[in-house]
Amino acid sequence: MTMSKKILIIEDDQSIAELERDYLEIGGVQADIAPDGKSGLEAAIHHHYDLILLDVMLPHMDGFELCKQIRKEKNIPILMVTAKHEDIDKIRGLGLGADDYIVKPFSPSELVARVKAHLARYQRLIQTDTLKDEIHIRGLHLNTVSRQVYINGKEVNFTTKEFDLLTFFARHPNQVFSKDHLFESIWGFDAMGDNATVTVHVKKIRKKIEKDTSDPQYIQTVWGSGYRLKS
Repeated sequence: MTMSKKILIIEDDQSIAELERDYLEIGGVQADIAPDGKSGLEAAIHHHYDLILLDVMLPHMDGFELCKQIRKEKNIPILMVTAKHEDIDKIRGLGLGADDYIVKPFSPSELVARVKAHLARYQRLIQTDTLKDEIHIRGLHLNTVSRQVYINGKEVNFTTKEFDLLTFFARHPNQVFSKDHLFESIWGFDAMGDNATVTVHVKKIRKKIEKDTSDPQYIQTVWGSGYRLKS
């Protein structure tokens, strides 16, 4: 990977942050460091980064709140770092907008591999999005350049993975995909979690685009097979 990719490390332990930066830069990824939640939020919002490596325990603003604030402004991958198992459950809840997590202590090679995997996957999604900038399906409108979603003319906010999943459906209307297929396509083989993640995301998407979630007109369940988006 070339040095054109740049990430932000938000970590209050200077020695850990510098170690992460050193290994990432050896692996060909540039990295800046922010030592607390306040400076991390400012850097994330006002500067361009391709990924954010975000520690959960931070002064001034914890990683959970910081993730929510960043996600309001940015769609780039967010990889959360935690040492507490109860935090993993919160991240798995997927309400934060985080794309993945990594648990301390971790090996430098695991960190670099995970970061590179998310950078590569995000780049592929961006390149795929250039194939068709606008997707219209009845009252649903996706702009894949600005990563905006409109339902009957009203803009609705989506997290990164919600948008990626909805876009995948919209690019393949009326095709049925299993939860395993969707998980592998959007999250990848090396992602933490399982295909239950897909169910959670479909439920969240339906709340945002369906008039009646008990009778969905867009993303429909095909019992025993998976899901499809009806055109």
